[in-house]
Amino acid sequence: MSDKKIAIGIVGSYRKQGVIDTAVSEVLSALQNLGVEIKKIYLLDYNIEFCTNCRTCLQPPGVTRGKCILKDDMEDMLQSIDSADYLIIGAPTNAGYVNALTQRFIERCVCFGYWPWGTAAPVLRNKIIKKRSILVSASAAPVLIGKYFNGTMKALKTLSKYLGAQPIGDIWVGSVTKKEIELSNKIKEKATTLAQKLIGK
Repeated sequence: MSDKKIAIGIVGSYRKQGVIDTAVSEVLSALQNLGVEIKKIYLLDYNIEFCTNCRTCLQPPGVTRGKCILKDDMEDMLQSIDSADYLIIGAPTNAGYVNALTQRFIERCVCFGYWPWGTAAPVLRNKIIKKRSILVSASAAPVLIGKYFNGTMKALKTLSKYLGAQPIGDIWVGSVTKKEIELSNKIKEKATTLAQKLIGK
């Protein structure tokens, strides 16, 4: 049995080999060079049904996430994510917010909450943070506008919290105004630096 640490990249983009996928891959490659086992999950490849807000998963008490009544690929994905020590969570910014594919995934992660009927608000089932994460996004707007004046970063931080991970940094690719774009050396250097920080190097 391998004692290697595991990093999983979650790609919420609609395009493989696009900006988000490339940036997530850059971090994963740096981690692999540091001896970390890497895996990648494309949300696009999985059947993720819409949350119907039935709140069945929110009713049972305890620290273990609730079970969803929908039969799709979410449980398999979450089990895989559970096995990770580190997460790289990437999603693009569409219309000023995280894209719909990633939002659908976030909504299905409400199973990490506890909200019995008759109570005013949900609480996180397990407040112990066992993982660390890096958040990745991109926008057509410049970095300062895209990162600080829309809701994407807040959404990704929420998702990281649901998955039991504390963000240690982020990569934001701004001014994405061309269909094909290559990551700058500055972004690549930041990916390497964050990978080292993620594992405590």
